[in-house]
Amino acid sequence: MRLCLFDENRLGLVEDETVRDVTAVLDQLPSRRYPFPQGDAFIAALPSLRGAITTAGRSAPMKRLSEVHLLSPVANPSKVMGAPVNYQKHLDEVTSDPNLHHQNKDHIQAIHQSGFFLKANSSIAGPSQSVVIRHPDRRTDEEVELAVVIGRRAQAVPAAEALKYVAGYCIGLDISIRGPEERSLRKSVDTYTVLGPYLVTADELADPSHLDLEISVNGQLRQKANTHELILGIPELIEFASSFYTLLPGDVLLSGTPDGVGPIRPGDVMRASIARIGEMTMHVRAR
Repeated sequence: MRLCLFDENRLGLVEDETVRDVTAVLDQLPSRRYPFPQGDAFIAALPSLRGAITTAGRSAPMKRLSEVHLLSPVANPSKVMGAPVNYQKHLDEVTSDPNLHHQNKDHIQAIHQSGFFLKANSSIAGPSQSVVIRHPDRRTDEEVELAVVIGRRAQAVPAAEALKYVAGYCIGLDISIRGPEERSLRKSVDTYTVLGPYLVTADELADPSHLDLEISVNGQLRQKANTHELILGIPELIEFASSFYTLLPGDVLLSGTPDGVGPIRPGDVMRASIARIGEMTMHVRAR
């Protein structure tokens, strides 16, 4: 199942190059009173809503994907977790280029040593929402990643069980300002976490460990890799993250970016793709 949010927060069921408007299914979500529970209510209820989504899709109004404004497929994650330098070639790239690390390269460590960083929820955008450069005087880079969406509450999950806690996957862009500040500051600018083009549910992608991913800027290939090159694979990342955090439905785990990162500027066009998920195009503009 492929699900998207589009236009004015409509819920869509994606089939080939079309989207069926199944927004009425959201009426089945439980009513809540303040204080609202943490996490994404739709992702939490998704297992029980799948039948209703399929039924609604049979007669729902249909549009072409090219005609809709795609938002992030996850609306309310409690947190976005980033796995830094989780490809060996990117680790080598960062340690060799002072424009990327801005610190003592001997202190740069792989994911299992450095841990995760958090990105602000307000940085999330969809593929139809432009990446807006906040500080044009600073170098700002694109980073393409496989994004993992957590489906249910998880604590201290062993790697062998980890994929049972996944709701689905999408493409993630971790846009990053280079500089000496903490990652969570430089990567949390509005629109600097792009998720899309839609959520591919875990049953359609049982094994995320052999997926080609790439990104081009203005038609020139920048990054190209396969998720089998991850230092820590998806199950191990979930095990690691859940040993520190309580993972909640809708939480997003950005699994790391390969080598080849480079600067983006207003007017650029980025095109990212991941095998068995899809592709998305994002425009870069000035603030």
